[in-house]
Parts: sequence; C-alpha cells; structure tokens
Amino acid sequence: MKKHITITGLAIIVSISIASAQSWKKLTKDVGSKVESVKGGTGLSEDEVGAGLKEALIQGVEKGVAQLSQADGYFKDPQIKIPMPDEAKKVETKLRKLGQGEKVDEAILSMNRAAEDAASEAKDLFVAAIKAMTITDAMNILKGNDDAATRYLRKSTNTELTEKFRPIIKTSLDKVGATKHWETVFSTYNKVPFVDKVNPDLEQYVTEKAITGLFIQVAKEELQIRKNPAARATDLLKKVFGN
Repeated sequence: MKKHITITGLAIIVSISIASAQSWKKLTKDVGSKVESVKGGTGLSEDEVGAGLKEALIQGVEKGVAQLSQADGYFKDPQIKIPMPDEAKKVETKLRKLGQGEKVDEAILSMNRAAEDAASEAKDLFVAAIKAMTITDAMNILKGNDDAATRYLRKSTNTELTEKFRPIIKTSLDKVGATKHWETVFSTYNKVPFVDKVNPDLEQYVTEKAITGLFIQVAKEELQIRKNPAARATDLLKKVFGN
C-alpha cells in the first residue's frame, strides 16, 4: 500500500514538473515575443532599426532636396507651388484686371525660383538632426504613422531651419530678381487710386512657404520608402522596412 502511494506521489510530482517546465517554456516564449514587440516586431536589433531609419531618412532628404532644387521643383508642383500671399490676393486680382498680369506672373515665378535656389541649403540641417536621433526616436518612428519621420524632422529642425533659411532666402530673392518683381507689383498697385496700401513681408512669406514645401517633399519620400519596395535602395532598408 505504501509502495503504491509512493509511486502515485512520484507520478504526481513528475506531472507537476513537466507542466511547470511547459509553463516556463511558454512564459519565456511570451516574454521573448513581448521583447521583440517592444523592439518593433521586426526581429532586428535596435541598432539595426536605428541605422536603417537614419539611412532611410537621409536618403529621403537627399532625394527630396535634389528634386526641389531643380528648376520648377516648386513652381511646377501644385502641392507646394508658392502663390501670392492671401493678403495680396486683392492686389493680384486688381492688377490682372488692369492688364498687369505679366508683372504678377513674374513675381510668382521669381518667388518659386528663390525657394528652389535655397532648398539645397536645408540638407545639412536635416542630416544633422537625423544623426542626432536616439534609439527611442527611431523605434517611435518605425511604429508610428507614415509621416512619423517627417514629423520628427519638423519638430527637431523647424525653428533652426527658419532662422538659417531666411537670410538664404533673402539672398536667393535678390539673386533671381524676386525682390525687384515684388516691388514692381506692389508699387504699381499702391499707385492705383483709392486702394489700401499693401506690401507683405516677402522674405518671411517665402521662407515659410519654402520650408513647408521641403517637409511636404520629404514626407513624399518617406511614404515611398515605407510603401514601395523598389524605393529601398540598400539591403538594410529592405531588411528594416521589409519586416
């Protein structure tokens, strides 16, 4: 009888041990899955994810800036073309009615040419911000929305970009003749009898619009890398975004 109890007890102990081992195995597997989930669910190391994202962003910035720096990079893109400012719409309307549409067109074209001329200067600022990105930033971007990286760049660079971009824009405005065309438009308008005098801050306006266009273009490139396998130019990008 005692022997039977002993055998039965042993069987119970073995069963409990097996069950415990299986539970432990499941627990460690679940924890491992959660760790991978925290890392982005890719099975990649955090360093690989960080390097891949930085590579992707730098690629997107370089391509986006190159696109905008070309002639018509702003002017022929309806999404980012710089129009007359809202407070000057009545100026544009009035001058076109007076047969001065050519002057208005020249002013609009020259603003866009200034933005195109200045665009390349933004690349170094963007690249510096990307290189300063932390692992936490990288993981949040990987798990974020399709424009998470662009949002990070805007948050990280917008103030400095505005400060450094305005004098560049001023130089570009003078270089392409935009300042002259702007003065011609508004001096012509302000000579019209019985109109309220208008002359918006050209440098500030073009700076804001040029920077907005830069971020829109970078967002387009980010979306391409996330959604289009053909846009992933390196093995690391394929590995990170393929997962």
